[in-house]
Amino acid sequence: MSQNQILQSLIADNLVSDPNGARGRLLTEAARLFREKGYERTTVRDLAAAVGIQSGSLFHHFRTKEEILKAVMVETIRLNTALMQAALEAAESNRAKLRGLIRAELESINGQTGEAMAVLVFEWRSLSASSQAEVLELRDIYEKLWLDVLESLKGEGALEAEPFVVRRMLTGALSWTVTWYKPERGGLTLDGLTDQVMAMMALESS
Repeated sequence: MSQNQILQSLIADNLVSDPNGARGRLLTEAARLFREKGYERTTVRDLAAAVGIQSGSLFHHFRTKEEILKAVMVETIRLNTALMQAALEAAESNRAKLRGLIRAELESINGQTGEAMAVLVFEWRSLSASSQAEVLELRDIYEKLWLDVLESLKGEGALEAEPFVVRRMLTGALSWTVTWYKPERGGLTLDGLTDQVMAMMALESS
């Protein structure tokens, strides 16, 4: 299943917003503004201006600014979890599964959902406790995909380090690529970068 097919399926199930619709455009602009200005410094007026509507019209879609922030996070996790699940389904070995996860996460960080992924990290404390719990529940599903594959690799004898530690290290390393990875300057492709990460893993033959 292609990325577009996955997206359309999630839209049909009302799990994510259509990026071409009013709600979807609002979430895209909100992610950009929250990343650039910070959640607290971004006003409702800023959000409305970014999508060319009156401030009051925002509340046809969301009751509060925090609901917009939560929706940015929730929909980003749902989309990227679905893309990772598809990558796992397309892979036959645990090594191939790990490569698929790394490739998918690099794309989510450096591609269309990059700003939303950054917001998820940097604006976490801006959510209320109840909203944090909802996002954490989705995040746990996302992280389990990684831990299951890493634990399988350890069980095969291909991985020596503890899966939890490996995942934490990968989280930091992959997230940081947004600060230096510039494929438009003739550097590595996303596949090439994925290959380099896999080479760093130095997995043993089972």
